[in-house]
Amino acid sequence: MSEILQTTAKTKLKRLPKRGNFEREKIYQILDEAFICHVGFTIDNQPFVIPTGYARVGDNLLIHGSAASRMLRALAEEIDVCVTVTLIDGLVLARSAFHHSMNYRSVVIIGKAKVVSDEREKADALYALSEHIIPNRWAEVRPPTANELKATLVLSLPITEASAKIRAGDPIDDEEDYALDVWAGVIPLRLTIGEPVADDRLKDGIEIPPHVSNYKNYRR
Repeated sequence: MSEILQTTAKTKLKRLPKRGNFEREKIYQILDEAFICHVGFTIDNQPFVIPTGYARVGDNLLIHGSAASRMLRALAEEIDVCVTVTLIDGLVLARSAFHHSMNYRSVVIIGKAKVVSDEREKADALYALSEHIIPNRWAEVRPPTANELKATLVLSLPITEASAKIRAGDPIDDEEDYALDVWAGVIPLRLTIGEPVADDRLKDGIEIPPHVSNYKNYRR
């Protein structure tokens, strides 16, 4: 498959196009780092945007949830959907209020999702969703029962019409404002990983597994 996604009328960036990126590798890097996507769709002329977890497997984005979910039931009808993912890397402080900004990496995917109906593929998809959030967790926990699988709907969205948009670096002020006696720069932001907190009902003698104690090493 092409290393560069073809630009379409829907993915062409009209605002600051120089920040756009259609490299498949860059798009996948952003998707693989984030945890939450926002799913945009319309039902009966009413737009909705719903946050949910996801995973990328190859050239497809997987989302899942209750089979009773209005969002998933609507998407299962293969309606148009727009999925966005955003990572915030820093607050950009300029010398003027107008030029304050953020450093970010974002992805927009447009298309139609399909139901993953094959039982083996569905189980593999749920495994991928678990591994994306907490690598190596699946092998230690109880797998889903037949009833739990039946109650879960998994959808696959092909990553064929997508784009990334990225801002990085210093503030960009008007030339005359660089002479102002105002501090300017970037406040970096990042997601931090704290110490694990055990469940109050955890049985005595159960030690923290490596995939929990070394979580930051598994994610990066």
